[in-house]
Amino acid sequence: MLSFGTDGVRGVALEELTPHLVRDLVRATVRVLGVPAVVAGRDTRESGPALERAVVEGCAIEGVPVHLLGVAPTPAVAFACERSDMAGIAITASHNPWTDNGIKVFAPGGTKLSDDDQVEIERVWHSLSSEPTAVGIGTVHDASAVLGEYVEHRMSVAGPDALAGLRIAVDCAHGAMHEVAPRVLRACGAEVTVLAASPDGRNINRGCGATDPAALIAAVRAGGLDAGIALDGDGDRLVVVAADGSLLDGDAVVAAAAADLVARGLLRNRAVAVTVMSNLGFHRAMAELDVDVVVTPVGDRGILTALAEYDLVLGGEQSGHIVHAAHATTGDGLLAAVLFLESVVRNYGTVVTAASVMERWPQVLLNVRTSGRVDDPLAGIGESLVAAENALAGDGRILVRSSGTEPVVRVMVEAPTIDLADSVARTVAAAVASAHGGTVETSH
Repeated sequence: MLSFGTDGVRGVALEELTPHLVRDLVRATVRVLGVPAVVAGRDTRESGPALERAVVEGCAIEGVPVHLLGVAPTPAVAFACERSDMAGIAITASHNPWTDNGIKVFAPGGTKLSDDDQVEIERVWHSLSSEPTAVGIGTVHDASAVLGEYVEHRMSVAGPDALAGLRIAVDCAHGAMHEVAPRVLRACGAEVTVLAASPDGRNINRGCGATDPAALIAAVRAGGLDAGIALDGDGDRLVVVAADGSLLDGDAVVAAAAADLVARGLLRNRAVAVTVMSNLGFHRAMAELDVDVVVTPVGDRGILTALAEYDLVLGGEQSGHIVHAAHATTGDGLLAAVLFLESVVRNYGTVVTAASVMERWPQVLLNVRTSGRVDDPLAGIGESLVAAENALAGDGRILVRSSGTEPVVRVMVEAPTIDLADSVARTVAAAVASAHGGTVETSH
């Protein structure tokens, strides 16, 4: 039986994540949250329509109407929940290949589930497998107009001329943003070249998007463009490409946003929230700005929790999930792109200048793929870890953690030089592979 990971439930579409499981997950969500209706959207995967039908069936059994957005970015599902008392279901596996799919759940108000709600939904979901098959008559509404409201809101955040003069490319990952993103960026005044915006059900994230921006880098360089924006399959994360082809990850985007908000007196409580994966260079940049940093576990749920707990307006992950809490309840790659580009026009002049807010420390990330999930990745590697820390001599850091979405242990090392970071990372990864049985994959 599948379970919630760091961002919803994922599995091989129609094999692991079956329509039956999706139907019962929706039923459990409705029961636990006690909502009067559900709003659902999906990305462009071939399996999306079949799982959408399972969502409709689950709602029908529980006697609640379902409002269908059709193909829609995950942030648009959250946007719909933000303005209603409905629960939200995003049918997506985010940056995973087309063969996978998943379910992300939003509570009424557009927030991610609390830990308690997630645990209870999972308990009810798993218990439903023993119940007799139920049949229900439900009501389905066309909610595609909400997508237009989402577009209008994101355009209004910056305004019609905010990006005037910018020549940019946007890589839509053949995903849920393929129509929305170009429309919003053009409405804000940018001249836009569009890449990877022809989804066929199987090309989502393939050779494109936030996880593979090589084509975008080439397009920016070849066209002499000011910037490139790469989104992922469901549109909740981004990376940025500068005119010289260099990449800005989530750390760099958050750093530039924090500096911009500080300059305008809008960084509430003069603090930001990031995960344990954020680069040491980010922390040093924030110290220079006299900005406090709240550090959370990996996953945007941790970021969102910290934003609410400490009353903050900005947070994000190195992977590109950026949350601007003054404008949205969850990560939104398009919103982050609009606000970042607006700050470039207003403050920085170029993306390269914006990137200079932080100096990135050399960082190496290695994956150790195991046969199953490793609950305690530090077990059995104590001596190797001590030796690795001694090699850094207090100037750098090591992070070893289990992935929340796949059977992988991630080893991240930061050091003053890339050679030292690589050497230490390989030593620790080899120890993890030996202790837990696994294969060390190429860094990325």
